[in-house]
Amino acid sequence: MDLSDLLYVLALQHIPNLGDSTAKKLIRHLGSAEAVLKSKKESLLKIDGIGNIKLKGLHDSVHLRAAEDELKFIQENNLRYDYYQDPNYPEKLKHCNDGPILLFSRGKIDLKNKKIISVVGTRNITVNGTAFCEKLIEELAPLDPVIISGFAYGVDITAQKAAVKNKLQTIGCLAHGLNQIYPKIHSKYVEQIEENGGFFTDFWSTQAFERTNFLKRNRIIAGLSEATLVIESAEKGGSLVTADIANSYNREVFAVPGRPNDSQSRGCNNLIKSQNAHVLTSAADLIYILNWDLNIVQSVVQKQLFVELDSLEQPIHNYLRENGKQQLDTIALSCEIPTYKAAGLLLEMELKGAIRPLPGKLFEAI
Repeated sequence: MDLSDLLYVLALQHIPNLGDSTAKKLIRHLGSAEAVLKSKKESLLKIDGIGNIKLKGLHDSVHLRAAEDELKFIQENNLRYDYYQDPNYPEKLKHCNDGPILLFSRGKIDLKNKKIISVVGTRNITVNGTAFCEKLIEELAPLDPVIISGFAYGVDITAQKAAVKNKLQTIGCLAHGLNQIYPKIHSKYVEQIEENGGFFTDFWSTQAFERTNFLKRNRIIAGLSEATLVIESAEKGGSLVTADIANSYNREVFAVPGRPNDSQSRGCNNLIKSQNAHVLTSAADLIYILNWDLNIVQSVVQKQLFVELDSLEQPIHNYLRENGKQQLDTIALSCEIPTYKAAGLLLEMELKGAIRPLPGKLFEAI
């Protein structure tokens, strides 16, 4: 895209009521952002779904003036920009109707032929949450995934630091322009993040920093990835919004289960209970559901088989290893255990990473 085209795309992006979905629709009909801005309002209103409110201020010269200033900022700071129709625009984000028409970035980002996952969760991460997050990313390292997050407190920065430690590419999706860093205390991590990935945003340098920016930013986190992982979350929180968005994009969602009384596990437990997320107890769960490299699955699983099973769990595990996938009732009958008790034991074994549930109410040993 040349600078003239970029100027008009920026101007279109600056129109407050337009939105990315509508902007894409207009560009599809007219061929370019320049053609949209130079078209008469009356002709645009004939397009299905386009109304006066969305086009309010369309021909106001303020948009082009603002675009000129932002274009100058982009040039002076040597920022990368990807238009949604460009080959370098993130492939998975192209399939999101509300993905940004223009995405700004800096760093050494390379998403081609990469496995990409998002890791999100509470800002008030617990000691157990930290340990789980770090171990998970260490176990995934042989697969060389890209770790996406929001560069915020808690789970976000824990995941991104773990990615850097394991020499994985990591990308922070920001809720503001590339002229600042929030939270400021994370400025000390910027250089190493940019050396091992970088930052994405669709916000301008002139846009005010507002809380609603985080919710808008979450669509990029979910859209970039084939799966979103929620490590810990309270009953309400931004990570649950990201999970909802990921589900709306038909992406896989995983959540780490926790004890019912733990405040930072309630959001994850609710996702699992409502069947809006797979249970995530180990790297093997993720690798299996996403159908990643089976050779890596075996190496990861072997590390996790050294779990202690009690006198009731061990016979169930032995039965599944000998007989393959089985339904709950069959397991209970064969192991001579009441069905209600077998269900509880299977859940405990799943949390230990010894078995996994399958569609059709089947279970198999790992």
